[in-house]
Amino acid sequence: MGANEAERPHGTEEQQGAQAGLSELSRRTFVALSAGTAALAALGATGCAPTVEEVPEDALTEVGADPEEGATWITAACWHNCGGRCLNRALVKDGVVLRQGTDATHEDSPDFPQQRACQRGRAQRMQVFGADRLKYPMRRKNWSPENPMGELRGEDEWVRMSWDEAYTLVADELKRIYELYGPESIFVLGGSELPRVFQHLGGYTPRWGQVSWGAWPDAYQMITGSGGYTSDAPDRLTMRTQKLIILWGANPASSSAGNPTYNYLQAKKAGARFVSIDPRYNESIEALGAQWIPIRPATDTALALGMIHHIVTSGLHDQEYLDTYTVGFDRDHMPTGDYPEYTYAPMERPDFVFAAVPVSPDENFRDYVLGEGAYASEGAKSPEWASELCGVPVETIRALAEEYATTRPASICSAGAPARINDGECFVHALLALGMVCGQIGRDGGSVSATMHNSASNGGGALVSGGGAGVGSEVPPNPFPQKEYAMNNGEMWDAILEGSHTVSKGVTREKNIQMIYQGMGAALNQRQAMTQGIKAHKKVEFVLCMNYVLNTSAKYADVVLPVTTEWERPGTLLTGNREILIYARPVTAPLYEAKSDQEITLGIAEKLGIDPADVYDIDEEQQLFNKLAGSTFLDTDGEKKPLLTITAEDIERLGVVGEPQEGRMSLAEFEEKGIYQVERSEGDAYTFLPFEKFIEDPVANPVNTSSGKFEIHCQSLASYIDWVGFSQKDPLPKYVHIIEGYEDSRSGDLPFQLINHHYQRRSHNVFDNVEWLREAWPQELWINAQDAAGLDIAEGDAVKLSSPYGSVARPAFVTQRIAPGAVSLGEGAWAQLTPEGVDEAGATNTLSAPIPTGQGHTGFNSNNCRIEKYDKPLAPDHEWPQRIVFDA
Repeated sequence: MGANEAERPHGTEEQQGAQAGLSELSRRTFVALSAGTAALAALGATGCAPTVEEVPEDALTEVGADPEEGATWITAACWHNCGGRCLNRALVKDGVVLRQGTDATHEDSPDFPQQRACQRGRAQRMQVFGADRLKYPMRRKNWSPENPMGELRGEDEWVRMSWDEAYTLVADELKRIYELYGPESIFVLGGSELPRVFQHLGGYTPRWGQVSWGAWPDAYQMITGSGGYTSDAPDRLTMRTQKLIILWGANPASSSAGNPTYNYLQAKKAGARFVSIDPRYNESIEALGAQWIPIRPATDTALALGMIHHIVTSGLHDQEYLDTYTVGFDRDHMPTGDYPEYTYAPMERPDFVFAAVPVSPDENFRDYVLGEGAYASEGAKSPEWASELCGVPVETIRALAEEYATTRPASICSAGAPARINDGECFVHALLALGMVCGQIGRDGGSVSATMHNSASNGGGALVSGGGAGVGSEVPPNPFPQKEYAMNNGEMWDAILEGSHTVSKGVTREKNIQMIYQGMGAALNQRQAMTQGIKAHKKVEFVLCMNYVLNTSAKYADVVLPVTTEWERPGTLLTGNREILIYARPVTAPLYEAKSDQEITLGIAEKLGIDPADVYDIDEEQQLFNKLAGSTFLDTDGEKKPLLTITAEDIERLGVVGEPQEGRMSLAEFEEKGIYQVERSEGDAYTFLPFEKFIEDPVANPVNTSSGKFEIHCQSLASYIDWVGFSQKDPLPKYVHIIEGYEDSRSGDLPFQLINHHYQRRSHNVFDNVEWLREAWPQELWINAQDAAGLDIAEGDAVKLSSPYGSVARPAFVTQRIAPGAVSLGEGAWAQLTPEGVDEAGATNTLSAPIPTGQGHTGFNSNNCRIEKYDKPLAPDHEWPQRIVFDA
């Protein structure tokens, strides 16, 4: 399909929805455009949209033979959290999107690829103009401050309000709750705009905890000295030099749409062999022709240790590398304790200060793996031992170990999924130890890291970046920071219900949450133990949500305020992979009565008597300009330089304050193209080789760990996890019993291990309301054919999954593409509970457990359940009625 070639047309019902909020668009023109578009493709949206026959003949004549005459291509935002952030374009006429396209700014080539949008981005208009857009401010019919009737949340009717009524109601509730219960009673699930008002009122309780990246961020940084939400994989051109690439729990073809799979294909063409370790035969395996090694969920640590055992006993380990660059492998290279005090700033906690101490030589990793010395009673971590746990045949473990140890260079590109388990730090540590034992990390571009999100297939720092918004208002700091007051994702619902949460090891704090605020987002649906979350929502006195659709979080609120999408705002800058910056412009006027988050925030502030200038001192147009003017690119000399040339005429045209400047490209060109992309070539200045300087001279260029080296024995990580207080971790990368892991599935009445995969139908929970995507990618339960036969389950049968926390029901997808004992559901479905409490949408967090472990990450993929046939028919969910609150 060409860059601008028509796909499925824009549906007429959604166009009618757009019409209600477009004052400049006449009814006659709108209907004519709708009819012309439908006639072109002979397709329409679902619902009761008018047919071509119902449109007056003169309206069709008005459109003529070319309904696209006068239409304009506009770069449209695809702002969701898949990491791709590809170039999305909309063909717009009179505020109506006729169709969408993607990157056509230059000829496509492997070195200079177009940034092509995926099916989710191409369905964006069905979300923006959907009939289920929230149109007006609204509140629950049976809610009042005196009697919230929280038990009706999720079931009550909605009553429309004016904006003035909504602002007054919210302001009055804030005053009441702050006065009665204090600022710590306000819990912010998400959103950054309205909390600026909360800070003027005295603060709020925040939340914390790793989610998408699992246990990677803090563990990786403490073990290697590099980290944060970054990847130390080689850049995409260096990736082509790798001889072996192991995708360990990574599926970029589905979870990181855009160019990652294309980049990996170039590596394959250059000679790389691909291996994928995953419970599912996923889309990336098929696209890359990779060897599939199925594995039981939450047992990846065992596989890594079994490989290390075979490598060491076969003499294939790189002793010189281990002696030079690591501590903790053998008794002669243990941490000495003779290091400066190590201060580490965790991703979401206060600074952690660690003072190293001498370690006994008996605590070395070699003895642990071989089952010798102090670890003789624990037994060797042999391939035979590993196979019993992970389900991978012994010979496969040995063969993969030998191949990885002897193929140079090689990279392990992992992802968040295998680290999104309880105590997932053990997996991260073991996988890094595997790379260190083989001497693969940092040599010739080789790496072991979480290669996901916007860094999938293309590691290294950003080559082009947007500037800051330049908001100068001095908002008071939140006096309830994450150090002591924040509630972790894994225990926040129980904390609301029970009245206390963990601060650190042995320290708890009482909590009396009486208001929940959810800005744009869906934490109720997307965090573990959603059934507990619903109970928590029903307990408090007030729930406020801002959104553009009635997703799960909005459904369980008392007041919902309709916000605009990025297509209805002044514009935005989006970063995807390291080589691009996208300038998305407004596509249509705000629909219905929707307002931006900032506009709503200022309206509430005024009702509270807060000067709007003390919240946002500049408007959104000025903020956008500041981002544009502050945009930079990394020149070949390593210096950051202004990206844009901006003239005095540009500043006058935009009606903003600023100074002319010189840059790489003109603002007019950036507006027209919608993208700046760094053109790459082999051997250029933008090559990224992980840990290059450390490998060249580890003494002169130590890594930022407590020892200055890679830490197979990592005291700081063990001490930090112990300080957090949820669980404990040994300084070595040991295999531990995972709560709700494989061993638990064998010993109780929950014999199946549920994983949740990123699905083509959604970006997390976003797009789950789009009927096109629902029809193309049904929400099905993946179950192994052998397991299905044992339960007398056939393809398409309605099945019920149950855990101690809830139940879901979905049709079965019976296949050999998933490991026996494992089942999988796509994450992000919008929960739809029956009166009996069964979620017929199949939201995975209906089943997940409120178990915080390690550094406070979420254990989504350690989740056991049982399966039985469901006694009710399930209609295809693309036929379900949309969540339309008000028709007009």
